[in-house]
Amino acid sequence: MPERTREFGKFGARGVKGHELVARRLDELAGGITTPVNVRRGWMARLHYLTKSAHSRRAARDAGLTVTDRTLKAWLDGRRNPSPASLEKIETAYRTVRRTNVARYLLGRLDARGRGTRVEIHPLNQSQVPRPHQRFLEFRTLNIRHWDRIVDAWVRGDDRALDDAWVDQIVDLGSQWGQYEYCTNIGFAA
Repeated sequence: MPERTREFGKFGARGVKGHELVARRLDELAGGITTPVNVRRGWMARLHYLTKSAHSRRAARDAGLTVTDRTLKAWLDGRRNPSPASLEKIETAYRTVRRTNVARYLLGRLDARGRGTRVEIHPLNQSQVPRPHQRFLEFRTLNIRHWDRIVDAWVRGDDRALDDAWVDQIVDLGSQWGQYEYCTNIGFAA
């Protein structure tokens, strides 16, 4: 079985690690607030989401939004605006809490009562690779039945665990799995 890629892009290939594409797709499926955090409407919507209940406020504090209640009230009343560093904390806390809130629902949809979800894997881009170094790579599909480790790592924001969980799934592609460690796109629905 092939090892993981060590010198990706050495001959001009382009792509993104598969687990990063999976995380992006899960974020898209999780939905949420699309207005940028640096716009007043965006950070206000995130703050309302993070402060709507005692549970969400506790989750926001656990996720790193550690501001005083006085500051939070001033932000919500519009008397003060968060600094760029605070906006980053608001965005991080929002993503963390949102992922936690939708994880169980998303996992149920992806597992589909044991049927799993069909995943489309688009291979890396070899347009800049010299002809003698190009490999034949085809579009692949794979049915993933066990999403537990992938969704759990995504919720925790643990890149290493997500990468390991993703590689454990693409090993089902057979001896070619190493060719799909880097991709241009990974698509699935829930």
